[in-house]
Amino acid sequence: MLKTLTPEIRTVHTVEALRRIVRGWKRDGLTVGLVPTMGALHDGHLSLVRAALRTMDRVIVSIFVNPTQFDNPADLGTYPRTEDEDARLLAEAGTHLLYAPTVDEMYPPGFATRISAGGVAEGLCGAHRPGHFDGVATVVCKLFLQSQADAAFFGEKDFQQVHVVRRMATDLDIPIRVVACPTRREADGLAMSSRNRRLTGAGDRDRAGVLPAALTDAARQIAAGRPVGTVLAATRARLLQAGFADIEYLELRRDADLAPLSEQGRQPARLLAAGRVGAVRLIDNVPVGGLDDRPAQD
Repeated sequence: MLKTLTPEIRTVHTVEALRRIVRGWKRDGLTVGLVPTMGALHDGHLSLVRAALRTMDRVIVSIFVNPTQFDNPADLGTYPRTEDEDARLLAEAGTHLLYAPTVDEMYPPGFATRISAGGVAEGLCGAHRPGHFDGVATVVCKLFLQSQADAAFFGEKDFQQVHVVRRMATDLDIPIRVVACPTRREADGLAMSSRNRRLTGAGDRDRAGVLPAALTDAARQIAAGRPVGTVLAATRARLLQAGFADIEYLELRRDADLAPLSEQGRQPARLLAAGRVGAVRLIDNVPVGGLDDRPAQD
């Protein structure tokens, strides 16, 4: 009986090894794509890999649970880590290289420099997670410079993060293209997230599924001309009634720069929300006005 072999992926753990491989690719004239992750991979992450593979000659996926972006040490401690399964999924997807640095490799002894993210990092998640986007901007900047990638791929579920990363790359003159890919969703609409596996309390998963439905309904009402304040108040009440422990924010923002909006007008807008089901923090967003009909990346 033949044994099915599990594909393996080339893995490096140091900046030196990563740069040596990338230099070889660049000498051959190949383009390089980067998909930064914190592991615990799901199909949302793999959709980014597939998007990168369609346009890049070589694709690197980084896995690094970045301690500097966690404002809550308990959240860092409970973040899921599934290294072997992640490597298997990436190999099956056709990823060319897995970069998995240690904390000491990313932040060696004496490390003392940190990016201070302002502008689009303020408000929304930035207001509720002090220092979070400083940590994101710092680690992503390092990953961009370490990999020398031509393009990096991020999911729109973390919509504010995409804006922060783009602003950081522009402000620091890093020659990389930041590509935002549509949010991948479960059958009930819940945005795919590594945190979803922590929805283990009785009824938590059903309660979480109310978030995308409520946001979609609210976006349609706002696009139809209903007053934004009225719609947001009703949506907040709907989520709390469904069993959300709290709603950190529920806001309408301009799509291009996250400026707050009191009405949609004719400009592309985005409805963004964050709340907790049990101990699990969920975020999501939907476009307003011409709901997003792009096919999910796969």
